Amino acid sequence: MDLHRIGRRSRQICCRVVCLVVRYRQMRISAGTAKGRPTATQKLLKKTSDGERLRPTSSKVREAIFDILRGRMEGASFVDLYAGTGTVGMEALSRGADSAIFVEPDEFRVNSIRENLARLGFGRRAVVVRGKADEFLASAAERRESYDIFFVDPPYSSEEGGKITTMIDKMGLLNDEGVVIIEHFFKMEFPEKIESLRMHKRYRYGDTTLSLYRKARA
Repeated sequence: MDLHRIGRRSRQICCRVVCLVVRYRQMRISAGTAKGRPTATQKLLKKTSDGERLRPTSSKVREAIFDILRGRMEGASFVDLYAGTGTVGMEALSRGADSAIFVEPDEFRVNSIRENLARLGFGRRAVVVRGKADEFLASAAERRESYDIFFVDPPYSSEEGGKITTMIDKMGLLNDEGVVIIEHFFKMEFPEKIESLRMHKRYRYGDTTLSLYRKARA
């Protein structure tokens, strides 16, 4: 028995397993010009300045979001209000969005998003705002800005989704043909109507629900 050969073979198998584990633990863009490029590792998911661990949008739900938005991404202005790793907004840019705004209060995550945007070549099409979602909306309203797509993914335990969507509508921040997508825990119910926005459809994926709102047609 060639023990040297067996030992070398075992080391090769271990290296492959380690590589697969590392690859699995990285979040990657699933389609578009940056398909397959990593956006976040376990270090980013665990390390924050406030001690709060992220609950990033899963790849399955992310795929569903962009299936829902198919036909709307090209040339769109996209706002990721609870950016976290920034993966959803980066995927929007990869799939053809003209611009994306990333809103995130955590300094460590903000710096990571900026670094990833530069590495992916998206820096000129993106703005990263350090702050809270409601603060950004108030500031955007003062500048009389409006956008095509809002992605709203607050912490599952909070009830910010409805409040933030109300602000988007009342402040006139959504373009006429725009949409708001809220990601939330499936047991959390959202009304059929929020101000002038009506729920167009609700999609469930395991414990996660996506609620899609549009402006009500006259």
